[in-house]
Amino acid sequence: MKKIAVVIALLLFATLSFAQKIQEKDVPNAVKLAFQKQFPTAQKVKWEKESGNFEAEFEMDKTETSVLLDLQGNILETETEIAVNQLPKAILDYVATKHKGQKIKEAAKITDAKGVLTYEAEIKGKDLIFDEKGNFLKEVKK
Repeated sequence: MKKIAVVIALLLFATLSFAQKIQEKDVPNAVKLAFQKQFPTAQKVKWEKESGNFEAEFEMDKTETSVLLDLQGNILETETEIAVNQLPKAILDYVATKHKGQKIKEAAKITDAKGVLTYEAEIKGKDLIFDEKGNFLKEVKK
């Protein structure tokens, strides 16, 4: 019985640790105002709460984009979908060499609050993260 309680507690914690979809009405005004000011033409906006911050996923100019904002409405990170062929050649070469036979499903460029650019290449169940020159940084399992 104790094992079941522990498993349930762990599952509950794991569920709460990941991003949670929320309604726009549950997003603080400061966050919504900052988002609307920065992205006035955003369409199909969906909100998630992620580790105390708020992520808006949306379309702008027919491009999938997401932005992570803190409680005060400060932008922490912006992620914009790009075509796979827009990735630096070093990334394409890395995937071809280190992940033979696997295809990049999606690609994105990510800019943090300090203007640092990184790239994301999604392959079979994981995201590969690279710096702006195409050097491999880390792997994130989905």
